Amino acid sequence: MINKTFDSIDDAVADIADGSTILFGGFGGAGVAYESILALYRQGAKNIIGVSNNPGYEHEGIAKLILHDRLSKLMCSFPNNKQSYVFIEKYNQGKIDLELIPQGTFAERIRAGGAGIEAFFTPTGVGTEVAIGKEEREINGVTCILEKAIRGDYAFVKAKKADRWGNLVYNKSGRNFNPVMAMAGKITIAEVDEIVEIGELDPETIVTPGIFVQRIVKRSGL
Repeated sequence: MINKTFDSIDDAVADIADGSTILFGGFGGAGVAYESILALYRQGAKNIIGVSNNPGYEHEGIAKLILHDRLSKLMCSFPNNKQSYVFIEKYNQGKIDLELIPQGTFAERIRAGGAGIEAFFTPTGVGTEVAIGKEEREINGVTCILEKAIRGDYAFVKAKKADRWGNLVYNKSGRNFNPVMAMAGKITIAEVDEIVEIGELDPETIVTPGIFVQRIVKRSGL
C-alpha cells in the first residue's frame, strides 16, 4: 500500500544533508511551508543552496535560516525588500552569495528542471549583467541567452489537501511556485492542512499528481 505520510515534519526533513539544494515554494507569504522550514532549522543542516522567489520577511521563513548562516547561496528574483533586511545584512557582510534571476526566467528554469529540459534560450536579460558568461544565439532575429534548468535535492511545498498517495490540491494563490518546484525536487516534501482518503479529492482540482511527491506531513497549525 502506497502511503507517503510522515508522523512529524522533523522526521520528514531528518536526512537533509549539508550542502543540499532546496527549492522553497511560496510567493510573499502565500504558499510557504513555514513548519518545514522551522523543522530544517531545528535539524541543523548548513551550507544550503536555497531557491526561493524572495529571502523571507523579517525573521520568518527562510530569513530565519539566513539569520543563522544556514544558507551559503540564494537563487532568487526579489532579494531587496525592506522587510528582507536579514538577507541584505548578510549579503553586505559577504556571508551569503546571490544569483539574481528575472522572475519569468526563474519560473521557467524550475519548470524546465521538472520537465527534463536541460536548458532553453530566452531574450530576457540580454545586454545586462544577467547575460555575463552565458551563450548567446540569434533565433528568428531575436538575440537570446542560454539559461540552464534548476533542480533541487529537496523541494518544500505547501498545499491545502493531500491524499496518502501525494496528490495535492492548493489554496488559491498558494499554487504560485509550488507546482513547478514539486516537479523539480528529487524529494518533494508536502506540508498540508489536511490529509484525506484516496478518492476524496476531485481529480479536476488536483494540480500536483502524487508521482512528484515523496513525503507528506500534516501541519500542526502552531
